Amino acid sequence: MTEKTLPPTDRPVTLAVLGAGNRGSVYANWAAEHPDRARIVAVAEPRDHHRKTLAERHNIPPERTFTSWKDLVAAGKLADAAIVATQDVDHVEPATALARQGYHLLVEKPMAPTEEDCRALVDAVRQTNVMFAVCHVLRYTPYTRLLKRVLDSGRIGTIMSVQHLEPVGYSHQAHSYVRGNWRREDESSSMLLAKSCHDIDWLRYVVGVPIERVSSFGRLSHFVRANQPAGAAERCLDCSVESSCAYSAKKHYLGMLRRGQTGWPLHVVSNDLTEDGVTRALREGPYGRCVYRCDNDVVDHQVVALEFAGGITGTFTMTAFSEQGHRRTQIFGTQGSIDCDGEKVRLFDFLTDQTEELTVESLGADAGSGHGGGDAGLMDSFTRALATGDPAHINSGALESLETHLAVFAAERARHAGTVEQVVPVPAL
Repeated sequence: MTEKTLPPTDRPVTLAVLGAGNRGSVYANWAAEHPDRARIVAVAEPRDHHRKTLAERHNIPPERTFTSWKDLVAAGKLADAAIVATQDVDHVEPATALARQGYHLLVEKPMAPTEEDCRALVDAVRQTNVMFAVCHVLRYTPYTRLLKRVLDSGRIGTIMSVQHLEPVGYSHQAHSYVRGNWRREDESSSMLLAKSCHDIDWLRYVVGVPIERVSSFGRLSHFVRANQPAGAAERCLDCSVESSCAYSAKKHYLGMLRRGQTGWPLHVVSNDLTEDGVTRALREGPYGRCVYRCDNDVVDHQVVALEFAGGITGTFTMTAFSEQGHRRTQIFGTQGSIDCDGEKVRLFDFLTDQTEELTVESLGADAGSGHGGGDAGLMDSFTRALATGDPAHINSGALESLETHLAVFAAERARHAGTVEQVVPVPAL
């Protein structure tokens, strides 16, 4: 595919934001911190508080502030590119309409909750020849760049196998995938797609060849009504056993507030970050519910077995039952092995029997801390591509992003059917 390019320019690129929640605001904030690189010139967001907050932060005039993405589209082309950070099910329709208007696109992961919609989005990009990036931010971290350089140098020989762990963390699972927006497949997507398409994509990137076959096992085991403790209530504020529960909303959210931590995820719970405001949100909103009495159905632990081109094998484990922290990876080659944890890359050389430790500055592991520098790296690369007219700066484009999404869908088919599934190759675009 030949993507439409912009002529090189010295002016900041202009961006419209669709969805002023956590992710949209993170990318917009990068623009505010780099005014010579990018400007936010329009926003579409149905929630009054989020829309007004982002508009005020970026001095967006009322005529470019919309309650619906359809109104933004109806206003004509207002920016060089659009950041599509709406809910997962609401990516394809606005992104397709914007592509047809000539907007270049930065789309939050996952691209869409179904294989058909992912293909439809990529088809729209192909037909309109706009530049396109998926927010697979783990590809853009300094840590990943370091690891990729080591692997590409051949220092551990040919990669034979890899094992990768995503410790989602007990509190993150409870917040996002039991009480929160990604708790149900029919409202969002599978856990593997919503949370861990990052990881399947990252594995494909660092290994460097396509995933060809997958199998998977996993289920929702713990966060179910059968495991609610005796005497527990429907809400943590009313619960007689709350103080002995690791998943207490009072412990987590009010504890954050009392420690002066008002960022993610607390600002998702309430716009009023006072004790009264957060308490009211726990009384009335979804985040105060007992984790054993929610309507969640996504898995809380899962394993995926992968076979890459050339017979390279891999395993991926996602678990809620951990301390939240960096992903951990082991990579085994014919001349050495690597053990890495998001901050350090430890390389053991078979010839010398020596271990070398390479360190990159830690910038945080999660969405609230910028994904270890990946959020900034993504925005730097995307805006550089726009400013120079060179899509080569984007390394999470349409082809590999569709490919790794298809691997996730195949893994989910395998989990439900108890099969080994082929990953359909993606033809060159």
